[in-house]
Amino acid sequence: MSNYIYYILAILAGLAIATQTGVNAQLRTVVGNPVLAALVSFLVGSFALLLYILFFQKESLGGLANLSGISWHKWTGGLIGALYVSGVIIIAPRIGAANTTGLIVAGQILFALFLDHFGYLGFIQHPFNIMRLAGAFLLIAGVFLILKN
Repeated sequence: MSNYIYYILAILAGLAIATQTGVNAQLRTVVGNPVLAALVSFLVGSFALLLYILFFQKESLGGLANLSGISWHKWTGGLIGALYVSGVIIIAPRIGAANTTGLIVAGQILFALFLDHFGYLGFIQHPFNIMRLAGAFLLIAGVFLILKN
């Protein structure tokens, strides 16, 4: 029963991503460059996170000392995020929000199954089985139905 809150939060995250797609595409129109729009988006987000930490989680700043010893791949999250946001800013105005988000979800589902099957990146291992395959197929089939507009 307690996992339901996480399901709701995941749906809300999806709503936020769909909204972010449109907002960032509009920002691109204003600044005239998709990478500059992504930079502005990240600067605003970084500033908001900084304020949150300074006002609500000052004690967590001690964790910054641990950054020097982490492996290289743990630094790539920000790079991946920048590529994602820049890509969405470029793609969404050309193919639409639903098509962009649908294709992103299809890619996420396929790679998430891979990551879960092997337990990569610290995920709990969930072996690939017929039910997961059927679920992925249905989700991806839904994406293709959305693309057929």
